[in-house]
Amino acid sequence: MAEAQYTEDNIRSLDWREHIRLRPGMYIGKLGDGASPDDGIYILLKEVIDNSIDEYVMGHGREIDVRIEDGVASVRDFGRGIPLGKVIDVVSKINTGGKYDSKAFKKSVGLNGVGLKATNALSEAFTVYAVREGKLKQADFAFGELVKDHKPVKTNEADGTFVSFRADHSIFKKYKYRPDYIENQLWNYAYLNAGLKLNYNGKTLVSKNGLKDLLERRVGEELQRYPVIHLKEEDVEVAITHGNAYGETYYSFVNGQHTTQGGTHLNAFKQAFVDAVQKHFNKSYDRKDILASIVAAVAVKVEDPIFESQTKTKLGSTEMGPGSPTVQTFMRNFLLEKLDNYLHKNPTVAQDLEKRIKQSERERKEIAGIKKLANARAKKANLHNKKLRECRVQYNSTDKKHSEEQKLATTIFITEGDSASGSITVARDVQTQAVFSLRGKPLNCFGQTKKVVYENEEFNLLQHALNIEDGVDELRYNRVVIATDADVDGMHIRLLLLTFFLQFFPDMVGAGHLFILETPLFRVRDKQKTYYCYSEAEKQEAIEKLRGKAEITRFKGLGEISPNEFKDFIGPDIRLEPVVLGEATNIDDLLTYYMGKNTPERQNFIIDNLRIERDADLDEDGTADVEQLEEAEALG
Repeated sequence: MAEAQYTEDNIRSLDWREHIRLRPGMYIGKLGDGASPDDGIYILLKEVIDNSIDEYVMGHGREIDVRIEDGVASVRDFGRGIPLGKVIDVVSKINTGGKYDSKAFKKSVGLNGVGLKATNALSEAFTVYAVREGKLKQADFAFGELVKDHKPVKTNEADGTFVSFRADHSIFKKYKYRPDYIENQLWNYAYLNAGLKLNYNGKTLVSKNGLKDLLERRVGEELQRYPVIHLKEEDVEVAITHGNAYGETYYSFVNGQHTTQGGTHLNAFKQAFVDAVQKHFNKSYDRKDILASIVAAVAVKVEDPIFESQTKTKLGSTEMGPGSPTVQTFMRNFLLEKLDNYLHKNPTVAQDLEKRIKQSERERKEIAGIKKLANARAKKANLHNKKLRECRVQYNSTDKKHSEEQKLATTIFITEGDSASGSITVARDVQTQAVFSLRGKPLNCFGQTKKVVYENEEFNLLQHALNIEDGVDELRYNRVVIATDADVDGMHIRLLLLTFFLQFFPDMVGAGHLFILETPLFRVRDKQKTYYCYSEAEKQEAIEKLRGKAEITRFKGLGEISPNEFKDFIGPDIRLEPVVLGEATNIDDLLTYYMGKNTPERQNFIIDNLRIERDADLDEDGTADVEQLEEAEALG
């Protein structure tokens, strides 16, 4: 085979638009279809809103309108508006923007001038207009290329900037916006910018007390072990309480950016909080007991922040800014003084905080013996764990040979029974997809203490397979996918697993790692084409497309789907439904209603919604057997 020639013709220079479209991951992280909160379509929206937020922070405009309709996202702020002569440059010329002057945007979210350009380049339609002093200047783009440069016109509109875009379907395949994700994202903006009004699809989101409101809404007043501790200075704001749930729950932010993977500021907060608590009570309480069941929000402002990726989900900066103290020293000094003062002034809160720490200490000591035994069993089982079919890449791996894209793709399927796990095991990508097989229906663990996780062998093996015993920081897989049959038993197993994760590992769910696998209910085919349908509506569409005698197969269980077919369902076009903890979701109330003892509320719901359905087998052409229906009517 002749070696390819390497000449001057091989050297290419890409313009900004081509480079973004060729390597979108470099600019917005993973692409995705909208099933994860960090998928590209939400990053594009965030890049637009960030500019409006920066205007608000600088004291211009107190309201932002956001609308998502038919796949088109639009944002209108009432700030100063882009200077009219630079409207096109700001959205289409790389390294052009108003944030390079650190005096104007000292602690801005984005300083590299890429955000709006990336949104423009990755949109099939993009419109921007700015209003300043009674004049409006508009420009329309498609795929980053200027389509129409409008002449400035007079207007009565208020000053500000408007941007609308439709993400490119050829890059973000089969995407759809999840309203819960958008709303959570906008609420975070509201909490970080007390007084800012965000209007979203007819709803108004506003916060008066910042991060204090965030915790009160997320935890619920009745579940807080003590009132939220709210501490604030110019460059830092924290809100702290303890709840009843297991695990540690944090909401961390840098310069208004939700750093979902934490970073140096969150690590500094944890250590500083432990040090401050130990100092105040003058006792060497164990770090695990101090942080157990904590719910905290941490926001810092850092000059020229260094993030570990373009999507800014993890802070890497070690200093608060040039010539400033380290993040660790800054946070430690802040909490040692402010938290200590607060607890002295609020002795009842201090008592309740210490009571919660002592309770965690008792629980930890109570299960120490059984935990040691269970972990020894799990370690032994891991050597020949028949339940787990491991993959080669791990989400938390520091191995440089695995790309960030591979780590984000890491997935574990939790299946029921050998037949389903067998099909997935054969069809999976062994690099990034693992399988954990359940023996049968797991235990209903509602109302149980964490002792049950160690006493129940299956739960213990599952937590070790995921590596979440001590928190989500070392989670082995980015996506934990419940893959059960779409029948009554499968739904029951799904509920039992959801209860397990929500009860004992809510931080994993809150971080957006839990999903439900959608698998087709029907296969509709003729001799030429095959369609896999996920709903009755899709089935009817497929029958119409085939225009003839279609063979219809109803999949009753995952085990009926051959490995060859399964490859399509867990490949690049995998359909996952995220388990989202929406704004003000009360986990205790949720689990009590669905998994607790049969409450009057649940009985009334069942009675009010009870329907009697008559199932009839379908003929090969997809129509019901009339004789069978008549027989069913006769039998009543």
